[in-house]
Amino acid sequence: MMMNEPLHFDALRGTLTRDASLARYTSWRCGGTADRLYVPADRADLAAFVGQLPAAEPLTVIGLGSNLLVRDGGVRGTVVVLHAALRQLARRDRLVYAEAGVASPKVARFAAMHDCGGAEFLAGIPGTVGGALAMNAGCHGGETWHFVARVEVLERSGRFVERTPDAYRIGYRSVRRADGSAPDGIFTAAWFAFPPGDGRAARERIKELLQRRIDTQPLNLPNAGSVFRNPDGDHAARLIESCGLKGRTIGGARVSEKHANFIVNPGGAGSAADIEALIAEEVRATVRERTGIEPGPRFAAAGSGAG
Repeated sequence: MMMNEPLHFDALRGTLTRDASLARYTSWRCGGTADRLYVPADRADLAAFVGQLPAAEPLTVIGLGSNLLVRDGGVRGTVVVLHAALRQLARRDRLVYAEAGVASPKVARFAAMHDCGGAEFLAGIPGTVGGALAMNAGCHGGETWHFVARVEVLERSGRFVERTPDAYRIGYRSVRRADGSAPDGIFTAAWFAFPPGDGRAARERIKELLQRRIDTQPLNLPNAGSVFRNPDGDHAARLIESCGLKGRTIGGARVSEKHANFIVNPGGAGSAADIEALIAEEVRATVRERTGIEPGPRFAAAGSGAG
């Protein structure tokens, strides 16, 4: 099947756009187009849409696009945006139920309001529950899958299934199936088992973490959070700063002067190629040459080059 071949769907309630720019759906504010972009109305509509996609159709899922670089050549196949559709957040049987489109900081605040402990770290993750599940997102000593009781996955057939953590191999910013293969389907929801805690203390901790983000990160400029993983026993930001790379630019992309592990794209003027070149050809290469350590990326790259 040709990727630009028209597809026909029955009884959909969401919004389907062809040749859609993805720049507006990523926090770096850059990138090419998707052959098809679908924003589902709700979880049932999402299942109906996915179930009608041909098995060979490439499928990419986006939440807030806060940990994603879409290359200038765009993404072939179909892109689905979950943030507007999967937004339910509830307390169920002493667990916190959150759909994949819920922003992680909202889960942190919800858990604190229900006197749960341990969820405060989610306030520092600028993405959705779906993204946090897909990469085992974490910060400030906490990791997403440490609290997962079970997850819901939408299979390509359009069927929802529930799985427990033993179906996966969980690592640092990594989630694989138990046999080591790539995860299949789409994470659509999770049940979190946060322990009982002091809600007031949790809310104060969340305020502290959010203030720390404001004070130390370039939140006023398009960015995708921390770009590189921290190597064992060190911090990527320290290594980058020690190499004098703060403020280094390629095209419209720049290493943040406020936090060296952030690449910013002021005004969305930089292309995805600018950002990728700054990451690989400047920062990673320089750090490797001067320190012997090669920092690995902690974001996802999607699509093809400028062609």
